[in-house]
Amino acid sequence: MPQMGESIAEGTMSRWLKRVGDTVKRDEPLFEISTDKVDAEIPSPSAGILVEVLVIDGQTVPVQTVVARLETDAALATSQPAQGAGVLASDVAAAGGPPEKKVAAQTPTPPHHSAAAPTGSATPAGETPPTGSFEERIRSKSSPLVRKIAAEHGIEIAGLQGSGVAGRVTKRDIMQVLESGGSAQGAATASVAPGASMYAPGGYGFDAPTVHPWPGDVVEPMSKMRRLTAGHMVFSKHTSAHVTTFFEVDLTRVARIRQKMRADFEAQHGEKLTFLPFITQATVQGLRKFPVLNAAVRGTDIVFRKQYNIGIAVALDWGLIVPVIKHADTLSLVGLTRGINDLAQRARSKKLRPEDVQDASFTITNPGVFGSVTGTPVIPQPTVAILCLGAIEKRPKVLTGPDGEDTIAIRTCAYFSLSFDHRIVDGSDADAFMASVKQQLETMPDTGF
Repeated sequence: MPQMGESIAEGTMSRWLKRVGDTVKRDEPLFEISTDKVDAEIPSPSAGILVEVLVIDGQTVPVQTVVARLETDAALATSQPAQGAGVLASDVAAAGGPPEKKVAAQTPTPPHHSAAAPTGSATPAGETPPTGSFEERIRSKSSPLVRKIAAEHGIEIAGLQGSGVAGRVTKRDIMQVLESGGSAQGAATASVAPGASMYAPGGYGFDAPTVHPWPGDVVEPMSKMRRLTAGHMVFSKHTSAHVTTFFEVDLTRVARIRQKMRADFEAQHGEKLTFLPFITQATVQGLRKFPVLNAAVRGTDIVFRKQYNIGIAVALDWGLIVPVIKHADTLSLVGLTRGINDLAQRARSKKLRPEDVQDASFTITNPGVFGSVTGTPVIPQPTVAILCLGAIEKRPKVLTGPDGEDTIAIRTCAYFSLSFDHRIVDGSDADAFMASVKQQLETMPDTGF
């Protein structure tokens, strides 16, 4: 099970693309996975014959778990009966396999049917299947090591606010509790009161109302991507002090430059030129001037990132993912255009690699393509800001001419909004950053950036 992001601790098998007994080429898609960060096809790490499947469709296992075995020696593979050859690999239970086999890793995806766990399940010893509400399952997730340390010191993990994704309690969280006072008494200061909601501040607990389906309602379980996205969104709202500022940006100059160079650009580079590369480049220059927007929070420390890795939110039919343009400050307009178009295309065809969705330092989301005028997006953790682009449209604007006379003109405009973490970003810094991006786009030279 590959790790599709630094905060991803487990993955769900979506579906197997090969059957037991099938010959597999190196880099040929072997199975599909899905997480809150990526939904992707996973290529085979080696050429061989698929002789054993250890994780079935819909099963969730920790990253680095062995999910299948490939026999790279064709003679050895054919000399022994395949486990369920000709049957879908997802329907084959794990059994003792040949002695020398290569391991094929995999990644998470939303379960679409249930099946009994195979013999020799990949769940580690001591792991207990999560029960209870969705919120309780998120809160109680932790590794066996963390649970062992907590048990030895009488700490109730379910009552802790973890720093991991969706509130997952990590070893560092447990050690901080012990250092702050230790045992159950130290944990009590970080715990949620019995019966309190995971969403509510301390002392203001409430129980969410129970939802009962009405006649004619359709009940569908959340996909793996949707469940983890939901947890991450709630965790972010609980963690960051969200504030949003709004600016109207005149993109008339950008529109003219784009129209002027569009045909030659697409003919020469084979890429469709949109507004997004121009905006991304202006954003990076703004981040250079105001580094607190390109930062992260670690406890009481501020981590100022020296890499400018811009996440670009991509809407899919089955969810939302954020592939990352690495080292965007080193890319020209052509490089940004190629990078953005490539990541978007591979996201929609499930061809993203694990490194494509990791290490964003800032994010841009563009709901304007759907007609949204503006928005107040949730900050992706652990970054501290996200820029939202509204619909680009023509509007009548009052302009002052060289002679001081006001005139009404048709301009191409859009509303930009910035959600930022007020724990470390002051409103003055956020507004100065937005003013910088606005100024760059409105005064761009005719040759572009």
